[in-house]
Amino acid sequence: MTTTFDRDLVRGSAETLRARRLELSSLAIPPGRGWDPLRERMAEVLATPTDGITEVIRKLVTIQAILDLLPPGRSANRVSAFNQLYLKITRRVDTALRGDAVNSPDFLELLDVEFAKRYFSALELWNNDDEATPDVWEVLFKRGRDKRMSKLAAAMLGVNAHINHDLSLALIGTWAALGAPDDDLIHPDYLLVNEIFYQEIPPLRRGFSTHWQLEIDELVGPLDDWSQRMLVTVTRAHAWDQGRRLWLLRNQPEDFEEARQAMDRAASLVAEWAIVGDRLVSGVGWGITGTWHSLRKLWGGGRQPRAGVKV
Repeated sequence: MTTTFDRDLVRGSAETLRARRLELSSLAIPPGRGWDPLRERMAEVLATPTDGITEVIRKLVTIQAILDLLPPGRSANRVSAFNQLYLKITRRVDTALRGDAVNSPDFLELLDVEFAKRYFSALELWNNDDEATPDVWEVLFKRGRDKRMSKLAAAMLGVNAHINHDLSLALIGTWAALGAPDDDLIHPDYLLVNEIFYQEIPPLRRGFSTHWQLEIDELVGPLDDWSQRMLVTVTRAHAWDQGRRLWLLRNQPEDFEEARQAMDRAASLVAEWAIVGDRLVSGVGWGITGTWHSLRKLWGGGRQPRAGVKV
């Protein structure tokens, strides 16, 4: 089966997307992309084979310990926030593999391994100061020490990179090993991971939130949970469809790489917009929550007593 592919159009789109991303942020890559001062420890863990989900979890645990020790302080590196979320989700997938809800455990486990390999590869490329590091991961990695960015935003940048860039590539790797996609059998297993995201992201989101972000969370009620469910649904559905399109280019390496790069550039632009949004909301967050507290006092009939103070 063949597909029509306009290489010049895709290349032009990739260049446009990159230019727009740089308009949003011209932040330079810090000297040396590596995970200093623990570059060697990171290299050691990434050098070991990744043969199954047990090994994926072992690596993520070790990487978490490394990231938690990196600057700017204990558990303050922004990449550690994403790794923590990813480890939690992977442990839930491992549990699901031992249950009765999975149609094809081989597919789901291999997809998990292929998925993790893309993340490990990005970590290794960055550790080696390699310019081949995907743009979408670079957006997060170069801000690892940026305490101005909330942990919540950092975790979402990692989710964006992993789903909007890595997931379709992981699907192709899985299909190459197990056979072309069969929606009836394996797609329900793919959607099972959505349910895990739905359950795990809300508590993790609140755990990463700053005080004012928790105030906003209270203000909007269940809207945040609903919107993130929709985001997971839409982005993972898009990754599946993107994987199906890229699958048709698997025997055309040059076209495949052009398409992958355009996908990377699009996801990296989304990431930069997310950072702009995080900074904007951070700047007005206290004003919003202050207004909310004022309204609550009015609705409550006036000034609320503080603990230990009689009025």
